[in-house]
Amino acid sequence: MVKHIAFTMYPVVDMARARKFYEGALGLPFTKEFGGGKWVEYHLDNGAFVITTMAKGVTPAAKAGGSVAFEVDGLDDLVPKLVAAGATLKVGPFDTPVCRMAYLLDSEGNAFCVHSKKG
Repeated sequence: MVKHIAFTMYPVVDMARARKFYEGALGLPFTKEFGGGKWVEYHLDNGAFVITTMAKGVTPAAKAGGSVAFEVDGLDDLVPKLVAAGATLKVGPFDTPVCRMAYLLDSEGNAFCVHSKKG
């Protein structure tokens, strides 16, 4: 029986660049690292996000099927800051009946979403 999602993991090529992006530009709270900094965790209220250089044979990909969506405040102010920090805007920002979101590629080429619920 599944209890919850343990973590979402993204492979990265340049750990220093990726950490600068996720901790600096996106503001994720660094939690801990393992393997001499090859596995870095960011624990959030509802799970963990991980970046790693330990995933041998796995490379960053925008079209690999999965991505993570980060719930954020101030989406329209954040998106240009992320682009200035090395992200590539793919779609948006745009509205749906229940939210506002944008899809980007991180500094390594992984797809991710920033999302804000309405109301």
